[in-house]
Amino acid sequence: MLERITSPGALKTFGRAEIDGLAQEIRDELVRVCAKNGGHLAPNLGVVELTMAMIHELDLDAGDKIVWDVSHQAYVHKLLTGRADRFDTIRMGGGLSGFSMMTESKYDAFGAGHASTSISAALGMATARDLAGGKETIVAVIGDGALTGGLAYEALNNAGERKSNFIVVLNDNEMSIAPNVGSLATYLARMRSKPFVNRAREVAKDVLGQIPFGETARKAFATAETAAMRFVSPSEKTAVIFEELGFRYIGPIDGHDYDSLCEIFANAKKIDGPVLLHVRTVKGRGFSTAENDARVFHGVGPGTYEADTGVVLPKAANPRPTFSAAFADALITLAERDSRIIGITAAMPDGTALAKFGKKFPTRFFDVGIAEAHAVCFAAGAAASDLKPVCAIYSTFLQRAYDQIIHDVAIQNLHVVFCMDRAGVIGDDGPTHMGLYDVAYLRTIPNVTIMAPRVEEEMLPMLEHAMAIDGAVGIRYPRGSTNGKYAIPVAPIVHGKAEVLVEGADVAILCLGNTCDNGMEAAALLAAEGITPTVVNARFVKPMDEELLVRLAQTHEHFITLEEHAIAGGFGSAVGEVVLDHNLGVTVERIGVPDVLVHHNSQAKQRALYGLTAENVASRVRAASSIARV
Repeated sequence: MLERITSPGALKTFGRAEIDGLAQEIRDELVRVCAKNGGHLAPNLGVVELTMAMIHELDLDAGDKIVWDVSHQAYVHKLLTGRADRFDTIRMGGGLSGFSMMTESKYDAFGAGHASTSISAALGMATARDLAGGKETIVAVIGDGALTGGLAYEALNNAGERKSNFIVVLNDNEMSIAPNVGSLATYLARMRSKPFVNRAREVAKDVLGQIPFGETARKAFATAETAAMRFVSPSEKTAVIFEELGFRYIGPIDGHDYDSLCEIFANAKKIDGPVLLHVRTVKGRGFSTAENDARVFHGVGPGTYEADTGVVLPKAANPRPTFSAAFADALITLAERDSRIIGITAAMPDGTALAKFGKKFPTRFFDVGIAEAHAVCFAAGAAASDLKPVCAIYSTFLQRAYDQIIHDVAIQNLHVVFCMDRAGVIGDDGPTHMGLYDVAYLRTIPNVTIMAPRVEEEMLPMLEHAMAIDGAVGIRYPRGSTNGKYAIPVAPIVHGKAEVLVEGADVAILCLGNTCDNGMEAAALLAAEGITPTVVNARFVKPMDEELLVRLAQTHEHFITLEEHAIAGGFGSAVGEVVLDHNLGVTVERIGVPDVLVHHNSQAKQRALYGLTAENVASRVRAASSIARV
């Protein structure tokens, strides 16, 4: 049946007897393709009927829009908007993105990869429609976990005041990536236990409909309506929050009841002002393996399970720990020595490996939800009270707290350590998740130190050094692990000092973090040709080891910098500034990511695309050595 859906309007041609079969076919396709390509399986299994109902009741070809928050749950949307024939390519190089992309399809109304943006964007679209005199229906779909982000509340507040017609679908599945935390999760739990509120509202309307509607009567109507809602609720607060913000609340609704969903969407489109539909769904619905362990199956890698049986396959043995695992072990070691150390994450305890720290020190572990700005300001407050906070946040998500890093941490010179996981190219999640900007957005800020370990074994001494110095400290490290081929013993960390791994002449390869593997491999390739470049593990971007650069400039004519980061404003730029400031007269050649968006692919292919390979580095050294010897 999926072959018949070449546009969203095709769904309207399906008879009711075909709908359940189509839903099952969609689930089968999700399970099959995610087994092969990896992807966000459980979230998409949970929104099959919801997506079908929205697309059936909306007219996307006429300008109606669906804005997906985060959008990792938009696979079903892609299947139902004419992309089923390319679904096998999702998350593969040159194929469909695992997120909404405006450049991919006109039916992707807004791109996203971070949480809490959908209501703001949808309100902007509704405002543009109003100014143009249009009638299109705008729908924002947001998960309950994303409501922990402050941007969502800012948008809800503004939407209630503006009174524009649009619909917010609260997709309530009781967890985001990890189980939701905070008072909102408790509030929604109370709401789930109450009967369907909108029926009480309609009863109140029938009773009060005979009242002559002057201002006093309208106030009486509003009071009675709220009272009716409270009467059917286990708590007087239930459903009132959204109503007080100016939304018409409808729910909770069974998110797997296709017929009810269609009817409710049809009616919601007719209501004036903003509407919030509280829809309850089950992550992993229809695939028992994912349904029973939605946390693990939120996002899976290729080959995680067998599509036919659901059997989880054993992971290939990795002789090297990941950088994330090395970080968690290092933090535990240091926390055993210092009771003032606390760990903070923003809804990523598993991805950052901080969950291991949380098991060891439950009273010193804090998951603040999808709220990076709060995480950083919370850490600043803790630091101001003599704790030693460590914020484990992906590089791409720390961007969301840039003002807090400056205003709350750096200006007050507070000691907060930012452990920036997934720094560099990260593979198949695409441009919204690349950690390519942290050096540039941190190194211009006073009172900030920036470091990067070359290997996993360097994480402990580097974190230990970070805990011992003043001010803000950023430690960036990549997804995955190094190859372990160059197991050079880790030298002691000296503040602001680089480590020379290989002494040579003519050309110096200055490496940041895990790119040391490329530098060392390039040196090994060149050794047989009698070319011996110097290879340096920078360790620090700020402060830069200016003394070493000045010394190297006396015996080298060419510097090549390596970094998994944007070239603009990155490590190579910092080296170039030192060369310019000291008038060293050395040519600087930067290898990194140019001024482009890095799209989904394997990490190996992304690195090769931008020259971050030993072969390319060796080629650059050969060319530079030839010039130097002329």
